[in-house]
Amino acid sequence: MRKLQSILATTVCLLFLMAGTALAEEPKKTLTGDINLAQAQVILKAALVKAEAIKVPMNIAIVDAGGNLKAFYRMEDAFLGSIDISMKKAMTARYFNMSTRALGAASQPGKPLYGIEVTNHGLAIFAGGVLLVDKKNVIIGAIGVSGGSVDEDESVALAGAAALAK
Repeated sequence: MRKLQSILATTVCLLFLMAGTALAEEPKKTLTGDINLAQAQVILKAALVKAEAIKVPMNIAIVDAGGNLKAFYRMEDAFLGSIDISMKKAMTARYFNMSTRALGAASQPGKPLYGIEVTNHGLAIFAGGVLLVDKKNVIIGAIGVSGGSVDEDESVALAGAAALAK
């Protein structure tokens, strides 16, 4: 019995070693259609420039194609409550592949998406969340901005998104 246990233990160890070698030799895969840190920084800088120009302290969140936070900046004196809102605006835009303004319009009473804001642990359905699309017209993430009026938030988000076209 001990000999059988020893053989089984050796076999299991060899299998783990072989699996580890196979994994190490596999080439690194990169996701297509996802924002990288350099792009996120360019977008964030453009959004900050716009927020400074309109003199409104903002919270700016950038999420990747999976809706995960990639970059965030809270300007001095930006509302603390707007931290969460900016992140939710970015995630909402990415989850539904549309601006939060468009989703908000479709979710009003009597509209087809009425009540959607209570799904996904809460969504932000007012302007300030915009998709990020690369030069090949591929969605790579989204930006969400909060701290001013919804129009100010959206203008900062659009300024950030426009930086990808340059």
